[in-house]
Amino acid sequence: MDGVPCLRVSCCHAQHFRRCLQSKGALDTNLSLVKDSDETVLLPLLPSCLSLSDLQSLRNTVAPNVYEMVWSQSPLESKKRRHGNNNGNKLEKVLHQLLESHGEIWMEELRGDLPQNFQRHGDLVLLGDNCFTLPLWKKMGDQLWSVVSKGLGAQRLAKISRISRDGFRSPVVTMLFGESSWVRHVDNGISYEFDVTKCMFSAGNITEKLRVAGFNCRGETVVDLYAGIGYFTLPYLVHAKASHVHACEWNPDAVEALQKNLETNRVSNRCTIYQGDNRQLQLCDIADRVNLGLIPSSEDGWPVACRLLKRSTGGILHIHQNVTSPLERTAANDTKQGFSGKKADREVWQAWANETANHIASLLRDLTGAQWLTNIQHIEHVKSYAPHVHHVVLDLECRPS
Repeated sequence: MDGVPCLRVSCCHAQHFRRCLQSKGALDTNLSLVKDSDETVLLPLLPSCLSLSDLQSLRNTVAPNVYEMVWSQSPLESKKRRHGNNNGNKLEKVLHQLLESHGEIWMEELRGDLPQNFQRHGDLVLLGDNCFTLPLWKKMGDQLWSVVSKGLGAQRLAKISRISRDGFRSPVVTMLFGESSWVRHVDNGISYEFDVTKCMFSAGNITEKLRVAGFNCRGETVVDLYAGIGYFTLPYLVHAKASHVHACEWNPDAVEALQKNLETNRVSNRCTIYQGDNRQLQLCDIADRVNLGLIPSSEDGWPVACRLLKRSTGGILHIHQNVTSPLERTAANDTKQGFSGKKADREVWQAWANETANHIASLLRDLTGAQWLTNIQHIEHVKSYAPHVHHVVLDLECRPS
């Protein structure tokens, strides 16, 4: 898992938001509220239970701009959950029984070989590759996976070992128990269906998907250059109400899922899919908005995006990037220099955004032979991969001057 979606609110509003979230069934009660160092509180969410309209109504009941969506890497388990884990959970109990039935005994080292986290997609649980690695488990045969599924409350079980280097970032996933590998995941009222053995699903992008859902794209033509299974294509169509989305994707398995998801969410009549390398795309001069949702960098798609913008009016580019802070920092150094680690990271993001804005302006000038103005509207922090590596999105307005 990439972490847990949370609302970050000020301490004075925390209890009000907690009660509102509980009333909507959107507070993850398996996790505790976490007080951060900046006098704010993180409220863990159940992402599939909270819609954008719910978030907006929550904000309106208190005051504007009193919360932000964040993706927390380490929210604490609730006291009730921790107590339950200390007394053994269901998975450990059924594994005890399985070992006994094979004449084996439970050893303490086995506990460390159980899954510490996993992804759940409906009735399918997707395990990571760092569990059930000890030789003893092999003695249990296929019965092990039936028992693990039961212990985790799943009907199907799969395990991911790595990400393929096939150019599509296809997952290397093995089905362990159950037959069909197609799953359904619901975020913010949008249904995503995909084959877990062929496509990735990044739950960590939910904050950006919620943000896109809040755009007003009525009357706009949007191009999504890295559409995947529809992570952003669908929010643009379902919630932002774009007139039409041109979705580009070169992975045939993702295209299959995208077609299915457009039909399931009843928006296929407002979307055209282009399968293949978007650098070969023949479209130009059509877009009010271009989404470049590829990390670690979407730079290869910048010339394409510039070509797609409407020549007469321009538009907005949403540019995704993993931005790395180049200097190692310590708390002592931060204090000495008079700024916090968060502020230092934001300065690096701003520098990258400024450089990108200049680069895009140069590309547009070379393409059209005219001067263009680029304006940094917003820099959104999506999530962190490491202390100094951050996934950010630049909203860049581009207009012919």
